[in-house]
Amino acid sequence: MNPISIPFLCRTSIVALRCGLVCVVAVAAGKGADPSPGDPVRGRTIFRQSCSLCHETATDKQAGAGQGPMLAGVVGRHAASLAGFSYTQALQASGLIWDAAALDRFLAGPQLLVPGTAMAVAVPDASDRRDLIAFLAGLPGAGPEPGEAAAAQGAAPSAGRPDPGDWRNDAPGVRHSISPDALPPPYATGSAGNGPKIVARPPGSALAVPPGFSVSLFASGLSAPRLMRVAPNGDIFIAETAKGRIRVLRAAAGADEPEQMAIFANGLHGPFGIAFFPAGPDPRWVYVGLLNSVVRFPYRNGDLVARGPSEVVISSLAGTTGGHTTRDVVFSTDGRSMFISVGSGSNVAESMPVKPAAEIRQWEASQGLGAAWGFEARRADILETDPEGRRPTRIFATGIRNAVGLAVNPATGELWASTNERDGLGDDLVPDYITHVREAGFYGWPWFYLGNHEDPRHANERTDLAARAIVPDVLLQSHSAPLEIAFYEAVAGAAVFPAEYRGEVFAALHGSWNRSVRTGTKVVRVRFRNGIPTGDYEDFLTGFVVDDHSVWGRPVGVAVARDGALLVSDDANNTVWRIAFTGSRSGK
Repeated sequence: MNPISIPFLCRTSIVALRCGLVCVVAVAAGKGADPSPGDPVRGRTIFRQSCSLCHETATDKQAGAGQGPMLAGVVGRHAASLAGFSYTQALQASGLIWDAAALDRFLAGPQLLVPGTAMAVAVPDASDRRDLIAFLAGLPGAGPEPGEAAAAQGAAPSAGRPDPGDWRNDAPGVRHSISPDALPPPYATGSAGNGPKIVARPPGSALAVPPGFSVSLFASGLSAPRLMRVAPNGDIFIAETAKGRIRVLRAAAGADEPEQMAIFANGLHGPFGIAFFPAGPDPRWVYVGLLNSVVRFPYRNGDLVARGPSEVVISSLAGTTGGHTTRDVVFSTDGRSMFISVGSGSNVAESMPVKPAAEIRQWEASQGLGAAWGFEARRADILETDPEGRRPTRIFATGIRNAVGLAVNPATGELWASTNERDGLGDDLVPDYITHVREAGFYGWPWFYLGNHEDPRHANERTDLAARAIVPDVLLQSHSAPLEIAFYEAVAGAAVFPAEYRGEVFAALHGSWNRSVRTGTKVVRVRFRNGIPTGDYEDFLTGFVVDDHSVWGRPVGVAVARDGALLVSDDANNTVWRIAFTGSRSGK
């Protein structure tokens, strides 16, 4: 039987952190519900293939799980009732009890049963729903949520030492530097389950930026805004992934708020990446990365609504869609190549079958050094083809667990990526990273990380890959969850930053869940010197964290507006923030 594909919007998505129940299953639509009892064995297979990336069940415990609610004892439980987890208001107000009938109705049409839930994809096949529910119904009751245990202990740093990753140490200008030679061993600490609770903005709370800059609310009332890209004419395109649409904001240069909002395209399957083609002042297409495909819409400068239906450019990116779901799209500076990021289907390929050495060599001859196989085939990589999609997609780089954000350095033409690394090895493993991506480069996942560090969960499986994993350019505090990145290239405008920022990278860090002490949940500046990254980074926008367990905002997207301001999307409170330079222009 072919593997069942189950997309789950995990830590890189607000859906995973706010969804009401379980993983999302997407399979071929079937006929009406079968009255026969479900098959819990098949249901367990469905769960293990994709749901275990983010959920625990007590019987199917995985070190990397924890950013989704515990599913042990879910059948018979009131919806949105586990302490320490941030559910949507819609689910909290639903009054549902998760009996078999309610689960079946919810999975068949989440938005129909609970309008406003963040669960975006249904389970159309009745037999898959039946088997998954049969598995869940057989689970024992749950103990305390992992986050509750951390709360009871005060989430103190290990051994009582000051923790440089602690959110309390964050402030604009604070620099961070992580060396691959100074990493702790695996399991130096336990694997935490400390997902953030999203709360209303506390009275008197303020965001902080460096001296000479100001930050203000630019837009509100959006629906979990994710990645942003600015069109050549200055319009701001935003992926509202959970709603399946692309929104456009229009604002005059220097304006404090948009003057128009419109839905550019709707009815899309997991839209995330947005790219304009060809480069220059007069693009003709808007490309959108969907869950397992790439489409494009005809476009002319100033269009607020797509002028025609979507055209499929790539019909299938991989054979599975479970696990990580964000697909970014960018083009090379010469316009000849399109790059697409495809994250892994699991935390660390725990269930990937073993291959004999001869089969591995044959596989890598066509797929690339370190390419995963089985349900992870063509996953955890970056793909490349031509902008028309005529050339078969090839794997450009391998072993990149989840390259959420892509960008091309306009000065060098290099492809860059922000990567969410694996979970489950402790508070300070494995560092996330931002790096330029080498063609045919292998970045370690799942067997190694940061060069010659072997993942103990794959000990001695691929000794031939020892020391062959590339060490990325800039290491970030583990579990920070970097999402969109943007090169700052503005040279003019009312809000333009000083010259020292040009050519540097801004990155949105969504924030940790697999760390006992919270980290991330901020925007950082990646430093360059003479066009080369220094290896360190510094805080630029902070102030979203309330305490060890709560946040009121979570940055996702970063984009440079036409007037030079830096825009930041926030999927926790459905806003976009605007950061402008207001200080002295001397020395520019």
